[in-house]
Amino acid sequence: MTLASVSHDVDVAIIGLGPTGAIAANLLGQAGLSVYVFDRSHDIYDKPRAIALDHEILRVFQQLGIESDIQDFVEPFTDSVYIGVDGQVIKRLSTLPPPYPLAHLPSAVFNQPRLEEVLRKHARAYPNVRLETGVECLGLEQDADGATLALRDESGEHRNCRARYVIACDGASSATRDQLGLTLDDLGFDEPWLVVDVLINEKGAAKLPTESRQYCHPERPATYLICPGAHRRWEIAINPGEDPQALATPEGTWRLLAPWITPDEGELWRQASYRFHALVAASWRKDRVFIAGDAAHQQPPFLGQGMCQGVRDVMNLCWKLEAVLRGGAPDSLLDSYGEERRGHVRALTSRIKEIGLLISERDPQRARERDARLLREAGGVVRPQARQDVQPRLETGLLGRSGHAVIGRLCPQPVITAQGQTRRLDDYLGRGWQCLLRANAFPDPNEVSAPPQLLGLPCHTARFGPQHLQEQENVLGSWMHEHGLAAVLVRPDHVVVDAIESAEDFNLLFASFDSCNTVA
Repeated sequence: MTLASVSHDVDVAIIGLGPTGAIAANLLGQAGLSVYVFDRSHDIYDKPRAIALDHEILRVFQQLGIESDIQDFVEPFTDSVYIGVDGQVIKRLSTLPPPYPLAHLPSAVFNQPRLEEVLRKHARAYPNVRLETGVECLGLEQDADGATLALRDESGEHRNCRARYVIACDGASSATRDQLGLTLDDLGFDEPWLVVDVLINEKGAAKLPTESRQYCHPERPATYLICPGAHRRWEIAINPGEDPQALATPEGTWRLLAPWITPDEGELWRQASYRFHALVAASWRKDRVFIAGDAAHQQPPFLGQGMCQGVRDVMNLCWKLEAVLRGGAPDSLLDSYGEERRGHVRALTSRIKEIGLLISERDPQRARERDARLLREAGGVVRPQARQDVQPRLETGLLGRSGHAVIGRLCPQPVITAQGQTRRLDDYLGRGWQCLLRANAFPDPNEVSAPPQLLGLPCHTARFGPQHLQEQENVLGSWMHEHGLAAVLVRPDHVVVDAIESAEDFNLLFASFDSCNTVA
């Protein structure tokens, strides 16, 4: 497709075709919006960067219908075992056991280049999505009705593209963010590390640990990760006085890998030195333009949340763009995007930073005190902690005001039986809002009536109980029982807006929603 064929009047233009931009294109394409997404590079980077996913992201892939296309390169994440100064286990992060709360593996590893191929293929399949490579954005101008992007293709030809809204997913060095004058807040983490990807052979596999490891050693902290197939990753701290570029050579890298593996036991796939940062944008919107992914935040990799954060960004933003562009919702709804994501990213990045500081303690005495404290807190027996326990809730934005503990958290997705078929709830209900009811709390089916739409998007009502939807594993039922819930209202991005504990309060679900500051 040539640049001249680009529509000059699209709903959304997306700058950047990394995972964040490609997922945004798919979400908006699925919503029926007209989209132009482009990138200055033709090729997908052929080496892995992100390697970890969680069940929230796999649920997004479920919505996009790409699960069967990615199953060959997605595997369960092994436990992460933290090794202290004297070689003892001081902490263990694990995954939740079945039944899975979101109907997906809670933690997984994957192959990023292959995922990006799938995402681009699916985006191209939407007739309302135009995808181009070899196109650069030279800048943009905004007015009350939209933005005009100045584009140049690789032949040097200049064109403009007109869009009602723009999402800049153009990476950590985002030119769009700089042009808009949006700044990054530094959360105070700056360390040099070497990241190494190796394809191991049978000899290497036989000697390496069968679980992922965090080596919390003062002399040189390091991480070992088990990735899909023969792929293994090491993240190794660079000590003061060492030359990062020299360590990133094959000779320097093999020297650092010597405690684990030798050149006859694997093949170097990638080695690169990085400075791990903790940065979050102070503002995520400038009029008609939004930033997302690495353009809006960067965090250390210790919990594998970098790409996941970008997916959460566009999952949050895209349903709101649909509500505004197709459902007639007010533009002010879009202000909640930055408010919600900034707070969530800051909270999670702070927790990731804490894990990083725990791993990378360089003072031997403080490291021994850390080990003793963790063992003391564990009562002498280190038990697995679910990785998902570190995920914060949304605290502000498009949320109800009842104050219930589940507000701002993800709603479970049960596996159900309906019309003789076993399906996951999202597949059964479809895209949009969900109003989920515990049937025995509403004995009279006529006493409740959920609105057919919220912010112009469909609201699906589902009752759970005898003569209604039946769960296979009681995931939702046990969660509602634990929290004493009669009903919950869930946003299109699966976040609980509000919850009630009795049928008498049913109308408060929507009264609370209507009173949210964003909608008022």
